[in-house]
Amino acid sequence: MDADTTVTLTDPMDFKVEELLKEVHFARTPAITKLVDDTVSAIRKSISKIPDAFPVTADLAPGFVRDIGADKVEFKFNKPKTFKIGGSYSINCVVKPAVNVDLFVGLPKNEARKPVLVVYPAVKSVEAPGFFVRIIPTAASLFNIAKLNLKRNNVRAFNQDGIPRATPKYNSSILEDMFLEDNAEYVEKTISRWKELGEALILLKVWARQRSSIYVHDCLNGYLISILLSYLVSLDKINNSMKALQILRVVLDFIATSKLWNRGLYFPPKGQIGVSKEEKLQYKEAFPVVICDPSAQVNLAFRMTSVGFCELQDEAASTLQCMDKCGDGGFEETFLTKIDFPAKYDYCVRLNLRGHTEVHALGFCLDDECWRLYEQKVHSLLNQGLVDRAKSIRVTWRNSPSEWNIENGLAVLDREPLLVGISVSSLEKLFRIVDIGPNAEKKEEALRFRKFWGEKAELRRFKDGTIAESTVWESEQWTRHLILKGIIEYVLLRHLSLSKENVVQIVDQLDFSLLHGAKDLVSFSASLLEAFEVLSKRLHLIEDIPLKISSVQPLDSDFPSFCCAIILEGSGNWPMDHVAIEKTKSAFLIKIGESLQNRWGMTCSATEDDADIFMSGYAFRLKILHERGLSLVKSENGNKAKRVYSTDKMLFIRGQHASMINGLQGRYPVFGPVVRVAKRWAASHLFSACLVEEAVELLVAYLFLKPLPFNVPCSRVTGFLRFLRLLAEYDWTFSALVIDINNDFGPEDFKLINDNFVSSRKASEENVQNVNPALFLATAYDKASEAWTTCSPNFTELKRLVAYARSSANLLTKLILEDQTDSCRWECLFRTPLNNYDAVVLLHRQRLPYPRRLLFPSEVNRGRHVARVNASKAFGPFLVPEEMKGSSEEVKNKMMVDFDPLRCFVGDKEYSNKLKLWYDSLGGDAIGLTWERVGSKIGVESFVSVQNALVGVRIRRLATANGGSKLVGHLFVNSTAAGQGAFVNAFHPIPTVFKN
Repeated sequence: MDADTTVTLTDPMDFKVEELLKEVHFARTPAITKLVDDTVSAIRKSISKIPDAFPVTADLAPGFVRDIGADKVEFKFNKPKTFKIGGSYSINCVVKPAVNVDLFVGLPKNEARKPVLVVYPAVKSVEAPGFFVRIIPTAASLFNIAKLNLKRNNVRAFNQDGIPRATPKYNSSILEDMFLEDNAEYVEKTISRWKELGEALILLKVWARQRSSIYVHDCLNGYLISILLSYLVSLDKINNSMKALQILRVVLDFIATSKLWNRGLYFPPKGQIGVSKEEKLQYKEAFPVVICDPSAQVNLAFRMTSVGFCELQDEAASTLQCMDKCGDGGFEETFLTKIDFPAKYDYCVRLNLRGHTEVHALGFCLDDECWRLYEQKVHSLLNQGLVDRAKSIRVTWRNSPSEWNIENGLAVLDREPLLVGISVSSLEKLFRIVDIGPNAEKKEEALRFRKFWGEKAELRRFKDGTIAESTVWESEQWTRHLILKGIIEYVLLRHLSLSKENVVQIVDQLDFSLLHGAKDLVSFSASLLEAFEVLSKRLHLIEDIPLKISSVQPLDSDFPSFCCAIILEGSGNWPMDHVAIEKTKSAFLIKIGESLQNRWGMTCSATEDDADIFMSGYAFRLKILHERGLSLVKSENGNKAKRVYSTDKMLFIRGQHASMINGLQGRYPVFGPVVRVAKRWAASHLFSACLVEEAVELLVAYLFLKPLPFNVPCSRVTGFLRFLRLLAEYDWTFSALVIDINNDFGPEDFKLINDNFVSSRKASEENVQNVNPALFLATAYDKASEAWTTCSPNFTELKRLVAYARSSANLLTKLILEDQTDSCRWECLFRTPLNNYDAVVLLHRQRLPYPRRLLFPSEVNRGRHVARVNASKAFGPFLVPEEMKGSSEEVKNKMMVDFDPLRCFVGDKEYSNKLKLWYDSLGGDAIGLTWERVGSKIGVESFVSVQNALVGVRIRRLATANGGSKLVGHLFVNSTAAGQGAFVNAFHPIPTVFKN
């Protein structure tokens, strides 16, 4: 390299931050400047047209006057004395998409109200859609500051037994108006000192806005962020040598760890101005958080609650973790990931309080708003009722919407539901059945306990001899996730006089997708596990085979299931030829079946490939896994060798995968239900062909292994939502998803994975549709993503998957947050629009192998009905009583293990080059068909020509005996799609409502 050559290396995180700033910063272009100036000028002209001394009477806002209980309303309008643009626009730190300008309007000497008006200009701007101006009143030198100290009462109605009570929050709100312009000027001078401060402020706003639990009324806003940034500059904790990202990290670290919060934050005194120890003590007694402004006159954090501040510290600490532990410095997790209520909290509760008079029973003229007091009451009740089950509880009521009209009064503000978010401390505590209260000897505490719990409280003697008050929450194993629901419902209904219908808990709305009849399949797992244990012991006891069985391992990660691998003890006498190895395996299986049948009378059915063992009402399929077969066939040639290699390798990989996933299930009990819901969703939208179950398991595993910026999910609803968002938002084109289950990857592993990923993307340099695999999932046993996603989903299928996941995620978020109690709305998550296919095959429901798994019977309301096939009587999912008669051998012959006509039907190769099949392997009754060649014109006649292939498809197993070809019921052709091409409707989002 030349000595004079200078090389500049750009950190990837710095580059991304630079691009983010370009994207979100609202630049003051000439057009924008003109828009703002014209809008402010129009506002001034409109106000100037109002005549002096204009009478203001109760008729202008009767609802408001009624609610505050004013005995007389006689005001005269006096024009403002000043107009001044302030806020983020004045320091060029407006962040998109919320484009607004703060206009400070100085009130005249005789006006003390605090309305905030939102003005939308009549002329819409293309550069700033949604732009508006907030008219914020200021009141400099309007009041006597001494009369607004923290111990004074300035709201006559706020008293107790006729004695006025202090109104520190109300007083602070007036002081905030009085010093607003001075503080804004201070911030403007500070932030304007160097460019990086403004950039850091923008980044902090982006960070906060992505976190709905902190960017709210009782925690943080853009103004407080700018004040906090200015405070750290005043302490020299930030200097002009820092980049914006470094400044952001300093601010977050200060929020998360600084001990200065314990005494309050006070700007360095200017001259003689300062805050005395007595005043600091008064601040801490009145407010949980103190950020005193530069004038030392007002606590700007007077609205912040202790709960809100704890959330703020938690989010700051979590973000610092992301920046240290996540890839690319945690850029995605810090700035781009939406951390809203539905995704953050394990349990969400909505309280519908419309018309609930208890909310404003205390009146509106208080030091704090009545709905904020109700938030505190709900939080206190839940905190007492959930005890150590909850890590954190967040209760918020949305501020009044901008469209609210003051004429309607304050009582209408309860139309929005009160939202509660609960983070679980641990699953062990969550699933606890008994809560132990105070010892019986502590009479006062025991009395309070009984008063709180009422009839649920009972005195119990425990194994250690302790006699204590307690509550018991009886529950079956598979309904333990509902214990928290029962506690919340009991507490709120008992203490808030609410009806059950007004307490909407998001916890079990997805459970219907996991039911088998009336119960969750997990409820049958104990008997299946017991049967497996018995079988495993008996297999180990077999002695009349040349090699003893050393281990029996389930091959399916969602065990308990049916398929198991037998591993024999080592021996050097195995043949070297792969064909001979397979024959030897078959001999072992036949002998194992005979031994089980002779010694224990078990029913067995053995073939060359496997052996089916019947016991306790279950069928277990046994396969022999021998590692020599893996190594030997690598040197062999020919199709036969390749087939054997593929079989042995996949058996080995399945075993490794199952072991890892089962270990994960042991660490995270919620993992299993989330996986099952995710599989149900993928199958319900007919993605069984392109997203195998193992891939779904790995996607969900990633959420538990790499939860940042969240905690590990502790509920099936939250886990499912994060699964949908991962599928919808991950950058699959340019990033591999690494699932490090045992956390044992080193730098060499990551390098190998990255090399494999880059190699897989070289084929797509000219055509992105050639990406293979499109969904790159790297694991310890599969660092090249060859096991589960080599062939599918391809680029087109992945695009469709992403579109469906995004639509479902949006719908699920809406269902959690909004007042939706209709069960049909939840069912929409698993209903798929059949008009997105060129043709649809409806199957005979009575011939499905698992009829109870069918969630909703499919219906086609459009298209042309072109074929119908009557159902065969030869196959049915159940043995009817008449078929149970006869010898055991006859009954055995009628039993079909793992026979799925649908799987045989879609696996037939006769029509694979003509059509793409989309189906539900978990119990659906519809098959979607799309024309495989993109852009080809399809007519109804084309489908009629392939209809014969569909009806006459060969079933490779038991075809004649069980009428597999007659599984097809009806064939519908979507003539519109057929006329326009296969993929014309392929990526339309799911309709908001798709009713049966």
